[in-house]
Amino acid sequence: MAAALSSVRLRKYGYIGAVLAVVGAIGFAASRGFAWGDKISPLCGAMVVGGLLSMLYSPWVRLRARRRSSRYAVEGAYDITDDNIMMRSGSESGGIAWDGVAQVRDTPEFWIVYVGRMPATVIPRRLMSAEDAETLRAYMAKRGLLQRR
Repeated sequence: MAAALSSVRLRKYGYIGAVLAVVGAIGFAASRGFAWGDKISPLCGAMVVGGLLSMLYSPWVRLRARRRSSRYAVEGAYDITDDNIMMRSGSESGGIAWDGVAQVRDTPEFWIVYVGRMPATVIPRRLMSAEDAETLRAYMAKRGLLQRR
């Protein structure tokens, strides 16, 4: 579910949360001056807490996605050619043809390679030199695969 949420939808949670928190805080402050204020104070407090939780939802989803994506990384060797990406780890190996790659998401730690809508592998930047990383980035951009996260 979290992976299907776009950044636009996640941003809406932040906006809604901010509005809830502000309205709750104003209601809480205003309720102090009225006799019936004790009756709406719990509601205002719940609005503030709900708003804060809503604002924290987007960073939480992004953190979970980053952690989940890092599990796709293969500790071993990557051979990246014009035709495919080969991953080798111990006695196992696998590959993805560039023709099958739908998109590549660019994050600060790694590139997430998607086949269709599913993440297929992660290419960690720490495993390559800055020059090789730039060459790969330019190649993916030239093919129209690269997207910023």
